[in-house]
Amino acid sequence: MPADRAEALLFGLALGDALGYTVEFQSLPQIKAAYGPGGITEPPEPALFSDDTQMTVALAEGLLDAGLDADLDRQMTAIAERFVLWRHSPENDRAPGTTCLNAVARYERGLPWREAGIANSKGCGSAMRVAAIGYLYQHDAARLREVAAASSLVTHGHPAAVAASVAAAYAVKLALDGAPVSAYLPRIMQATDGMSDEFDQALRAVGQAGGWADEERALTHIGEGWVGEEAVALALYCVIRYPDSYVDCVRRGANTNGDSDSVACIAGGISAARLGLAAIPAGWRTRCEHADDLRDLARRLAAAR
Repeated sequence: MPADRAEALLFGLALGDALGYTVEFQSLPQIKAAYGPGGITEPPEPALFSDDTQMTVALAEGLLDAGLDADLDRQMTAIAERFVLWRHSPENDRAPGTTCLNAVARYERGLPWREAGIANSKGCGSAMRVAAIGYLYQHDAARLREVAAASSLVTHGHPAAVAASVAAAYAVKLALDGAPVSAYLPRIMQATDGMSDEFDQALRAVGQAGGWADEERALTHIGEGWVGEEAVALALYCVIRYPDSYVDCVRRGANTNGDSDSVACIAGGISAARLGLAAIPAGWRTRCEHADDLRDLARRLAAAR
């Protein structure tokens, strides 16, 4: 796997995040009123990303701290410690999720990582950050599922959130494998089999709406993305709808009625992993905040593989 695929993954998710973060909490009619009939089409200058990318970086750094072959407890403890640093970072001012903040605070107060997460929370905060797991464990599906599921429990304990985290990481694996997008839904359903009926239902909604001509109707049918299963389902819809265009994929993800940054972040990572760095406009990459840090992390992820 070329080293630039790690860079593509990180810039892909960060810029999708930045595009969606600009319009987070706005309805689609509000977005169109502000940006025109096509909605938002370009990340701002500079392209500031949200807690989605910040936590993605923290999780990746935690895995590198512990080592890819370390036992699960050591890995999750290292990830939780990186989340503590994120929680107290002065840049953690991008509308971070309440569940993530509360769970990390519980860990800081002494709860083990398996108990720190909020048991009944199925928000998308754990699914939005797992792209590096799909990259690092591309060729070990069993380990990928184990690490992705455990990483959710640090903050989100609901079975639908755990399944969404496994699915988001597995989708990156499929993208890197070069699997046809037509295989994504059945293979992800197989990888998450038995984990959550609610997640299964969300994937079925993608299958139902995937061929509809009216994309906005399809998005509404799938959901708004505030919960994990819907965020991943919407991201998969965007990737499947625009398999050969990173730009069109993240634009579709950002121009939604729901959690625009998380949907575009997850979709952007999968799309860029599939298409490579050249699919992301150079001008977008230039304006991305912390671009040098992302490149450095990409090099270290590639070396760790």
